Amino acid sequence: MRNGKQPQRGSVFMGMLVTVAVVAVMLMEVGSLWSSVLQRERERELLARGNQIRRAIGLYYAAGNTFPKTLEDLVLDRRQPTIKRYLRRVYDDPLTGNAEWGVVKGPGETIMGVFSNAQGTPFKQGNFSVNNHSFTGQSRYQGWVFLYGPGQSNPATRTGPKGDQPTR
Repeated sequence: MRNGKQPQRGSVFMGMLVTVAVVAVMLMEVGSLWSSVLQRERERELLARGNQIRRAIGLYYAAGNTFPKTLEDLVLDRRQPTIKRYLRRVYDDPLTGNAEWGVVKGPGETIMGVFSNAQGTPFKQGNFSVNNHSFTGQSRYQGWVFLYGPGQSNPATRTGPKGDQPTR
């Protein structure tokens, strides 16, 4: 301990360690918050894409009283002399990142609806549009089933409260 400088170096070092620890905790909190924001955005996109697919299934059904056999049939409906398109493309599931949707089978190996195959619990638990009211309180994303049934009204593209609107 020459000239009393040794204890000062130790306190600067301890101060730096405390500062690094505080910054690390703050970064963890920001990372957790950012992860939640991204998950909520994916849920909004799932609602938008699922509702668009449900709407397309309804339009396909209305054009010929049959359900599509594949989601690709919604992109190119070749049942008529002129090709119709109910979707621009088969959308990826925003939660899984691939085009493999869970499907609700209809009569004769057709598709009446879709749902996400993603694992996990949705953040959004309420305040759904009328068409998605059954999603309230679901504990899994597989409970968010975008199903079209004959006789069901086919909603316009933009419906529901802000968090439940399709995006384009």
